[in-house]
Amino acid sequence: MRGAVIHAPGDVRFETLDDPKILHPTDAIIRTAATCVCGSDLWPYRGLEPIGDPHPMGHEYVGFVEELGSEVTSVKPGQFVVGSFATSDNTCANCRNGFQSSCLHREFMSTCQADYVRIPNAQGTLVATDETPDERIWPGLLAVSDVMGTGWWAADAAEVKPGSSAAVVGDGAVGLCAVIAAKEMGAERIIAMSRHEPRQKLALEFGATDIVTERGDEGAARVKDLTGGIGADSVLECVGTAQAMQQALRAARPGGNVGFVGVPHEVAVDGQELFFSHVGLRGGPAPVRRYLPDLIGRVLTGRIDPGKVFDLTLPLEQVTEGYQAMDERRAIKALLTP
Repeated sequence: MRGAVIHAPGDVRFETLDDPKILHPTDAIIRTAATCVCGSDLWPYRGLEPIGDPHPMGHEYVGFVEELGSEVTSVKPGQFVVGSFATSDNTCANCRNGFQSSCLHREFMSTCQADYVRIPNAQGTLVATDETPDERIWPGLLAVSDVMGTGWWAADAAEVKPGSSAAVVGDGAVGLCAVIAAKEMGAERIIAMSRHEPRQKLALEFGATDIVTERGDEGAARVKDLTGGIGADSVLECVGTAQAMQQALRAARPGGNVGFVGVPHEVAVDGQELFFSHVGLRGGPAPVRRYLPDLIGRVLTGRIDPGKVFDLTLPLEQVTEGYQAMDERRAIKALLTP
């Protein structure tokens, strides 16, 4: 088969790889219907995370079941399935508590930008649709496997409630999906923080009521101006940098909450500042599997369309261009089709 392999910063290649095989009775093999480049893939691509030896890339996927291990009974060969970037048995104590991304048998997906993918913990990870969905819906279902599920977790962790105010820090795919989530959870005022006009337009289409272009303390001050001088009830931090975290914490009102889902890079929280702010802080890898049935249903019925975050579609063999376009901010998110 063929797939993306990262060799060094800025060096992703499309290469011939060994076909995946069933290694454990809990595995499944899927034929990829669609995959993509994630914003988090840009951390190693930009040299901000160690790469080590050359290795495959990708953690978002939808596809068709090709082969099953002997213990997998929840899906059948030929079915169209959606999974999560974090696999889970969906039966351990952490899974039962709704934190499947902390499953005791968790494995993070990392080989999905390829023709075929082995899915560990397939019994608990994969969710099949009743029938093969129209290809026009595949991008929305692909978004559910990570960025939409992660945006939903940001809103959930920040305790967005009907009639509340929410501010979203970050205008990448996760941030834009977080706007969808805040809207679906009933936020009355949704402040999207963005400096990029195409992303601002999409945020407004998704339900944002205000756009803030300022950053740092100026951005936090602007959010307070829009919320009666006290700050947002919920702030959704979807970037992962120190500046984004500080901006998020300072944009929340006393008693408000910050949901942080951007993988932290050089983020340090001042304990004294957090203590006296009365702001709640919760985040981590999104428990996407918790939300999959609900979000799949919302996409299939047309209630939400997170697939609009894909503004560049390429054949899988042009995965290198996908990375370059996202790195240069010429694309929000690149969709790859085998």
